[in-house]
Amino acid sequence: MTSSTTASQSELESARVPLGWRDQCSALLIPLNVCRHKTLYMPWKCEDERHGYEKCQYDDYMRRMKQLTRQKKAAAEAAAAEE
Repeated sequence: MTSSTTASQSELESARVPLGWRDQCSALLIPLNVCRHKTLYMPWKCEDERHGYEKCQYDDYMRRMKQLTRQKKAAAEAAAAEE
C-alpha cells in the first residue's frame, strides 16, 4: 500500500533514514531531516515540516487504534456467537 506519504525504498536509502523510521509518514520525514540539517536543528525552524510529519504520525496512530478496536470487537462477537 503506497500513498503520497510513503517514500520508496531507494529514496529512504539515499536519505539514510533508519529502518525504525520507515513508516507511513516516511516521505514527510525526508524533507524534515533535510531542513533540520540545513538549520542546525534549531527548534524554531522547520515548523511547517515538523507539524506535517507529526500530524501524519498522529493520523496513522488513530487509524491503527480504530483498526485494533474493530478487531477486538469482531473477536468478542465471534466468542459470544460460539457460546
